[in-house]
Amino acid sequence: MTEERFGEFVLVRRHGAGGAGGAGHVAELALDRPKAMNAVSTDMARSIAAACTALGADRDVRVVVLTSTHERAFCVGADLKERNSFSDADLVRQRPVARGAYTGVLELPVPTIAAVHGFALGGGFELALSCDVIVADGTAVVGLPEVSVGVIPGGGGTQLLPRRVGAARAAELIFTARRVEAAEARELGLVDVLVEDGRDREEALAMGSRMAANSPVGLRAAKRALRLGHGLDLRAGLEVEDAAWRATAFSGDRAEGVAAFNEKRKAEWPGE
Repeated sequence: MTEERFGEFVLVRRHGAGGAGGAGHVAELALDRPKAMNAVSTDMARSIAAACTALGADRDVRVVVLTSTHERAFCVGADLKERNSFSDADLVRQRPVARGAYTGVLELPVPTIAAVHGFALGGGFELALSCDVIVADGTAVVGLPEVSVGVIPGGGGTQLLPRRVGAARAAELIFTARRVEAAEARELGLVDVLVEDGRDREEALAMGSRMAANSPVGLRAAKRALRLGHGLDLRAGLEVEDAAWRATAFSGDRAEGVAAFNEKRKAEWPGE
């Protein structure tokens, strides 16, 4: 495993040594501001965006797992202590930096998995919602409480949550600002996989390894089709799917995948 730091508060770990299996192609983006329960400051937001830019451009990365180094929290959202000192002009200047963190995760071109334990509130939950799959343990507490401090979910929450749970359920959760514990969160679809306490990171990395064993061309194309096709009418969505299929059908990965299947061996993906 190798490690690389982006600023003071973001750590990227590359797991395994690569090869035919998936482990070497899983990157872990760890939120690492334990003294503030990973509250997202301006510097931390800038680092998240920078890490996502680097990971998205790295063709060796097939899956990104978003984790936390804090024992009791995934991320408690925006750094309100920092915000308390802001003038209106400061807040305006910070806005594109903050947005860059959330869109950085959302626009990663590879599958993304959030490993959530403890508090994932406000912007913290929005970082998780920006991922394709959310794995949570029994200690997880999620929610979008922004209206209780006079703002709205501004990291994608008003758009991502209704896409998960429907407009009425999202409205109830956002308007009440209530916190939802793990069991109910799984029942409502706020998280996707519920695991034993303390196993969220382990299970998310294992899922990432299973994903990363597959074709990198196929993974990126499938994610593109899922994201671009969501919300379109069926006919338009099928056109998006066809374009993504064409991007894979004549690739080296497709040729290798078919050959490996017929030769009853593991594929050695060229990634192109």
